Amino acid sequence: MGKLGISIYPERSTFEKDKAYLDLAHQYGFKRVFTSLLQITEDKDKVLAEFKQVVDYANSLEMEVMVDINPGLFDQLEISYDDLTFFHEMGAYGVRLDIGFTGQEEARMTRNPFGIKIEINMSTGTSYVDNIMSYSPNVNNLLGSHNFYPHRYSGLGFEHFVMCTEKFTKYGINTMAFVNSHEADFGPWPTQDGLCSLEDHRDLEIGTQVKHLVLMGTIDDVLVGNAYASEAELKAMSDAFFADYPSVKVDVAEDITDDEKEVLFNNLHSYRGDRSEYILRSTMTRIKYKELPFAAHNTVDMEKGDVLIDNVGYGQYKGETQIALKSMKNDGRVNVVGKISADELFLLDFLRPWSNFKLIENK
Repeated sequence: MGKLGISIYPERSTFEKDKAYLDLAHQYGFKRVFTSLLQITEDKDKVLAEFKQVVDYANSLEMEVMVDINPGLFDQLEISYDDLTFFHEMGAYGVRLDIGFTGQEEARMTRNPFGIKIEINMSTGTSYVDNIMSYSPNVNNLLGSHNFYPHRYSGLGFEHFVMCTEKFTKYGINTMAFVNSHEADFGPWPTQDGLCSLEDHRDLEIGTQVKHLVLMGTIDDVLVGNAYASEAELKAMSDAFFADYPSVKVDVAEDITDDEKEVLFNNLHSYRGDRSEYILRSTMTRIKYKELPFAAHNTVDMEKGDVLIDNVGYGQYKGETQIALKSMKNDGRVNVVGKISADELFLLDFLRPWSNFKLIENK
């Protein structure tokens, strides 16, 4: 089972605020903490003492702290990649390399005596991970994570994201991606338009971003990149990540009946496996509700994303639930009872035949 995580930036906040945020995230089942030590401009000992205070508190909650560093920091702190004692003493679960070495160093770092995890950048699309693998790393201590992108329109495209991720999943390496909070207002750098890995996620609700990554099935861990996400957002992430089945939001039609609401929202739907290019079929509702009338109404032509229930005119199909995958003519036998919420319409492409899913009313 993958893990959820948050990001904290001690040098841009206070210990009290970070502590409260860690408590809140822990309450919703979050296990990972990403934090950044990319540059130390103030007094080194003071910065590190404040940093360790936050790490110690996260560890007391049994959360795993990943510290993002760059090679320049090794020089500044006078530490070597082949001696990770500094990070062990700090209490870090792992070290994320903002910029990598040559491959041999990363492989050697995974064989450190402390079991510290080494997390590497997944977003470059190069043979970086293949190179590391050629030096026989301890794969149990090697993790991958996508970058986050504070600049609008600079985030990863979907096809590139998939290609990069495959380079890691083929070795069984744990994968992670960032999602974006709309309540948070800071990250490691002064300027940010949110902090997500996929550009397509930037303006979506955080629960929808998480649903997408879960449905893709190739990302193990999901972390919110900016701070501080609201309690409602943390709950939405938790609900989406730990749900037994994915859910998709529906905007209901004005004239939807109580019977139709019952069919849509009080059932676990199953995507029938002998799939059609035109409709996603959930057929069991026609059996379960065969005694209900399902009179004809709102029998307008259908567009992709329309949620449909066959009415009494369709004989034995009466009560079957469907989602339109293409535009179709309506001959009067299909009630258009709602529409997949515009921001989640793309999730239809990630539902798999024979899989189960839920529909939830978009309030």
